[in-house]
Amino acid sequence: MLHPQVPGIMNILLNGQQKSFDAPISVAQLLQEMGLAERRVAVEVNHEIVPRSRHGDYQIQDNDRIEVVVAIGGG
Repeated sequence: MLHPQVPGIMNILLNGQQKSFDAPISVAQLLQEMGLAERRVAVEVNHEIVPRSRHGDYQIQDNDRIEVVVAIGGG
């Protein structure tokens, strides 16, 4: 459920779906909440790749568009 104009709540578009989170949240925290903290993933925020080395300090902002892609191994 979206919370428009509520202090401390931010709305984002995550993999095409609207989500609300308590602000602030880093990419690493988002991945933790998604259960993907230990997985190999690619993260794009507003059409820019966020390197894994920046996941901990990259702060997600209200109305960001985020795509998370999980790498699938195979052989």
